[in-house]
Amino acid sequence: MTRVLITGGAGFIGSHLAESLLNQGHEVTIIDNLSTGRFENIAHLEGNPRFHYAIEDIRNATVMDRLVSECDVIHHLAAAVGVFSIVSNPIETIEVNVGGTQTVLQIARRYRRKVLLASTSEVYGKGVKVPFSEEDDCVTGPTTRSRWSYAASKALDEFLGLAYHREIGLPVVIFRLFNTVGPRQVGHYGMVLPRFVRWALDGEPLQVTGDGQQSRCFCNVSDVVDAICRLSDAPDVVGQVFNIGSSEEITVLDLARRVIARTGSPSPIVMVPYEQVYEAGFEDMRRRVPSVEKIGRAIGWAPSTSLDATIDEIVAYFRDQKA
Repeated sequence: MTRVLITGGAGFIGSHLAESLLNQGHEVTIIDNLSTGRFENIAHLEGNPRFHYAIEDIRNATVMDRLVSECDVIHHLAAAVGVFSIVSNPIETIEVNVGGTQTVLQIARRYRRKVLLASTSEVYGKGVKVPFSEEDDCVTGPTTRSRWSYAASKALDEFLGLAYHREIGLPVVIFRLFNTVGPRQVGHYGMVLPRFVRWALDGEPLQVTGDGQQSRCFCNVSDVVDAICRLSDAPDVVGQVFNIGSSEEITVLDLARRVIARTGSPSPIVMVPYEQVYEAGFEDMRRRVPSVEKIGRAIGWAPSTSLDATIDEIVAYFRDQKA
């Protein structure tokens, strides 16, 4: 049994990770300030004697010191979430991402704990070399566009984590997530697939930003959690960066059409200009496709859940919530 600490553990991915680790027989503690996480995501775990939680900010060094001292491995998932939140709250984005990661790494150093650090495909920015590989250049936009503060802050997290590994030998593994989706994800912060499903089930128009030709790869959360767990257990991945995502590419417009087809909804599709949804001059990435060759070689992982199956899972989740 391993004692695992998950920061951001009441969030969408964190709660699924906690559930999986408990099912594997581990002891799990989560810390979450519930700014974007939800207690209902972990409420069903409360009765498990190997599950513990603290409702607190990860920048509280006193609380973090106690939690880290009592764990073996840290899964650091806590971060600002969603494009809406990032554009409207750039100060919080930068301070939580950079300050929170600094706190985690400093205390992990004190107790010599292994850290699995969650990063994001956003760090690739406006790169056009597709699919994105871990050693590709990262091309972000100007500092006058707050949209890029998230990418820059997560890139700094990566630099900091790798510096702790190289300089003092702290065992750090970094994984970059590409559009993780599944049950429990909500659309409040700009996540496109749960918003499309909710609108389709309610018979409301599906709002597609821009021309809808921007493409993404959506990976089921169960596949993502499997990859994270395998990276945690693998002995030869420390000090490295890995993409985690699906290679099944689809445009946002076609995703809207797919959701309507899977739900049998009468909802129409409406096109909405970026500036009507986000800030003026908002910049988006045209394609975001990961190469998963490196993680495949390292731990034998590849995504196995189709997009249609994932959409069906999300549809069932929202229908259960409405029942």
